[in-house]
Amino acid sequence: MADVFDYVVVGAGSAGCVLANRLTADGRTRVLLLEAGPRDTNPWIHIPLGYGKLFARQDVNWAYESEPEPSLNGRRIFTPRGKVLGGSSSINGLVYIRGQPEDFDGWGIPGWGWADLLPYFKKSEDQSRGADAWHGVGGPLLVSDLPDRHELADAFVASAASLGVPRNDDFNGARQEGTGYYQATARHGWRSSTATGYLRPAEKRANLRVETRALATRVLFDGTRAVGVEYAQGGATRAAKANEVILAGGAFNSPQLLQLSGIGPGGHLQSLGIPVVLDAPGVGADLQDHFYVRTFWRCTKPITLNDDMASLWRQAAIGLKWLLQRRGPLTVSAGYAAAFIRTRPELPRPDAQIYFINFSTAKRGGVLHPFSGFTCSVSQLQTESRGSVQIRSADPHEAPAIRYNYLATERDRRSMVEGLKFVRRIVNAPPMQRYVQAEEHPGPRVQTDEDWLAFCREAGDTVFHPTSTCRMGAVVDERLRVKGVAGLRVADASVMPSVPSGNINAAVIAVAEKAADLIVAEA
Repeated sequence: MADVFDYVVVGAGSAGCVLANRLTADGRTRVLLLEAGPRDTNPWIHIPLGYGKLFARQDVNWAYESEPEPSLNGRRIFTPRGKVLGGSSSINGLVYIRGQPEDFDGWGIPGWGWADLLPYFKKSEDQSRGADAWHGVGGPLLVSDLPDRHELADAFVASAASLGVPRNDDFNGARQEGTGYYQATARHGWRSSTATGYLRPAEKRANLRVETRALATRVLFDGTRAVGVEYAQGGATRAAKANEVILAGGAFNSPQLLQLSGIGPGGHLQSLGIPVVLDAPGVGADLQDHFYVRTFWRCTKPITLNDDMASLWRQAAIGLKWLLQRRGPLTVSAGYAAAFIRTRPELPRPDAQIYFINFSTAKRGGVLHPFSGFTCSVSQLQTESRGSVQIRSADPHEAPAIRYNYLATERDRRSMVEGLKFVRRIVNAPPMQRYVQAEEHPGPRVQTDEDWLAFCREAGDTVFHPTSTCRMGAVVDERLRVKGVAGLRVADASVMPSVPSGNINAAVIAVAEKAADLIVAEA
């Protein structure tokens, strides 16, 4: 171990870039940041709509597949995760949602309630609307309104409002419930990732070292104290010593590395020939994610992105508009407008998120439909179903076995069915109905609740919000220290006791901001 650091951070994703910035801010603390993927030089990373180009690219994406899902007719679920500087913040759909205060208060972890995390949400962001009680300015993450409105998105919002969904121009303000346009982690036509916002300034500091294409293979221990990290890079095996090791690989890679290092379900590790440092059954357990189902509609007017991309002239105009004005379709996130709804009036808070997107594809990340089309999708918010992540072998290059276990509870099934029925009501309400030529998918064959549930099983998949596989209380304590060993923490989505209501990137960044404060305070 020729290299000695105060901290080795494993994973330069949404959380890791935050940690690298905050821990090196004093100019003295030596930090090594390891990233299995390359630098974020692919131009499609930085153009907002480019996320569609990165959906299945294995050079910047882990491109995992789940195990066959019993409740989804045995289908394997394709699961993109960022493998590049910035991690998933470099390849995600840019939608900026924090979640509901009840999510964080419901964790029941001292110091991790909504009032505790709100200052970190505000600290992280530079809000284009300015600072107020809910938002901050001057932070590394650029958060903005979408630069353009769209006729179809306006109709979606009007239709949802006509059904009693309150209009809401800020899903991250006083309430999440309502319908309106999303905000995005972008500014002036460019994506804002944790690599561009947090890591770029930190890389100018002499006390930060960043190693890319460096796959962490195991945490090194002296007894039950973590003393460093072994990693593979350029065909060689290397090691770095640290006073503390911090895992920031996310809900799949952090439990994977713990298990490879001998921390996890003891029987399973022994069966793979891995010496057990700590028998910890919670490592890799309790996976949560938001289930997601899309519906497609044929549009009566040629105003969708499908139409734009079917014409070479319109493609050229789109490119020119972005080059000259940093506006137009290339600046759009993975959601244009939204509705956060209660699928039953007696519920105390929204339990479903409806996405509106002004294009449609048979396969996510695939070719656009040849007709004028748009998509309305549903994702459940407060998920009950829990799955797992387990290593298959002692080989760190082999992907872990991911089991989502979607639709395992009656509440989960009911929320999805009622949410999809509400989508049909929105699209068939007068403001939108005049744009509808036909319901393309699922179409009139789906009528009853049983039909809708069958449709969920045949068509649903992930919306890319995995959490909770190293959750606080089970695997780490409230200071994110791995229980039962010393010198080792986890600081990423995996520590969340349950998945927040909505897109999770903002919450991951807030968790990392708080983690950095905890670490600095101890030092």
